[in-house]
Amino acid sequence: MTVRWGVIGTGGIARSFVGDCTAAGVAFVAVGSRTQASAESFAAEYGIPRAHGSYEDLVADPDVDAVYVATPHARHADDALLAIEAGKHVLVEKAFTITAAEARRVVDAARHRDVAVMEAMWTRFLPQMTMIRELVAEGRIGRPRVVEATHHQDLPRDPSHRLNDPALGGGAILDLGVYPVSFAVDVLGAPVAVAAAGTLSDQGVDTQMGIVMTHEGGTQSTVHFALDVRSPNTASIIGEDGRIDIDATWYTPTTWRLRDRDGAVVEEYDSREELAGYAHEVRAFESMIVSGDRSGGAMPIAQTIAVMAAMDEARRQVGVRYAADDSSTAR
Repeated sequence: MTVRWGVIGTGGIARSFVGDCTAAGVAFVAVGSRTQASAESFAAEYGIPRAHGSYEDLVADPDVDAVYVATPHARHADDALLAIEAGKHVLVEKAFTITAAEARRVVDAARHRDVAVMEAMWTRFLPQMTMIRELVAEGRIGRPRVVEATHHQDLPRDPSHRLNDPALGGGAILDLGVYPVSFAVDVLGAPVAVAAAGTLSDQGVDTQMGIVMTHEGGTQSTVHFALDVRSPNTASIIGEDGRIDIDATWYTPTTWRLRDRDGAVVEEYDSREELAGYAHEVRAFESMIVSGDRSGGAMPIAQTIAVMAAMDEARRQVGVRYAADDSSTAR
């Protein structure tokens, strides 16, 4: 079965995603935008047969089997629900939604309509992460005790930019923090306690934040992220019998080393020559659709909700609030 894809949104992430996946042979048949002109321009650039001037028309397209949601964070829940109601399988760009309550609404709707839904956390599906997950499962570093990861970027400072606008889910946490938080949950499971501190902009979004999470059995993760500084962006999994060090930039194809208790390198891997890697998550999602398995594989939907809940709590402690927080409380 060939899964036929539609795309909601024509921004930067949609361009990266479609460009990478088209090169890997993914079948895109339609794109939807808020304007017909934008949809037609995007379709012409990437050789997509049909362009729709609204998201409603995109999800109503009978030739679309699955929809990739690439709109700003604040629209993720509504656009995912729109596609689900139309009976489409949905891959939602990270962060999955604004809040855990929104995430649960999307998941419940997908279960009701019996369609697949997954967060597009592409890092989890990179071959290097599959290998690292296997090393941990095989006990090569003993019991994992600590996860450390950073995500720092120097991003646009314009107050009207979506990254700095609370109405659009701006701030470091949803764009950058979701990567290391999801990585920690992948390795250590859902946190049982969250402690966060951060700095807010004049617009009320977080410019930087540090989070310490406690997981089952007393294991811990420490993550830091910021949208106005740069760093190497590395990560480590520290176990009782060794550790795995992931080099810059850890959430992209890169190099890693398995070390023993004394720090000696036991095994290493270099994936820097691999393609960007969005196609890995798409193929995994297509397998979910074809097989009927809704577990999510490397990105279980239960972990997506756990990540959103951890970020909700971190935001609460730091003082970052979005409109969705009020509507979630009301429900």
